[in-house]
Amino acid sequence: MLFGEHAVVYGYPCIVTALSERLFVSEGVAVGDTRFLDAAIQLWGNSDTKLAAKSTFSGKYGFGSSSAVTVAALKYLKPNASDKEVFDAAYKIVLDIQGVGSGFDVAAATYGETLYYIKNKVIEPLTIQEMPLVVGYTGVKADTKTFIADVAAKRAREPEKVERIFAAIAKIVEEAKIKMLEGDWERVGRLMDFNQEYLRDLGVSSEKLEVLISAAKRAGAWGAKLSGAGGGDCMIVLGPRDKRDVIRKAIEGAGGEVINVSPNAEGVRIEP
Repeated sequence: MLFGEHAVVYGYPCIVTALSERLFVSEGVAVGDTRFLDAAIQLWGNSDTKLAAKSTFSGKYGFGSSSAVTVAALKYLKPNASDKEVFDAAYKIVLDIQGVGSGFDVAAATYGETLYYIKNKVIEPLTIQEMPLVVGYTGVKADTKTFIADVAAKRAREPEKVERIFAAIAKIVEEAKIKMLEGDWERVGRLMDFNQEYLRDLGVSSEKLEVLISAAKRAGAWGAKLSGAGGGDCMIVLGPRDKRDVIRKAIEGAGGEVINVSPNAEGVRIEP
């Protein structure tokens, strides 16, 4: 998630990008959490279907692995299904199992690249040039459902304040969309800082996230923010190419783990 966390749950826009790490589904016997594979089989498979998943990355990072495995399973079961058919089916499965979610991670896994997304309304691919993004992991696995529930409770207590925050985040998303298409990454970084301020106001940042964000900023980043529900998982940074190594070392020096991924990656596909 680049911009629009939490607000997207309530119908406001966000911007999300697909990352380069791949998750693979093929015939086999699944281990671990099989709920999403089982649901995909129940929907588009048959009683003899057995699927297994493997990944080039860990699910601990909060990169939408549940959505990815669901999308991949459905595409495997029905290779000729359109992206929209895959997205609709996968989003229903994720909602049935998790109970909450706006679908942006399902959209990223399905369509790939970088998307302007509004729940149940808009999935718009953005033609983005190379994005100078660095991703840092806090080492803390966040509970997405808990933070979504916390924001919902805050919205119930202070509806006007929270809606103002969501509206302000939406304005940031709209400007970020324009500046990303223009390739003005320095401004996009500044907008990340603004978005992060509102996420702090929502109470979803954390001490570890703030430590990594501050370290990146001191190292010369244009901007940095949490990415996702908050409380842990990952933070993201935009910065000049000649300072990327310094930024990466600063994140590691502050106790974070730099994750070597590239944004704007391809979505679901059938492979030989």
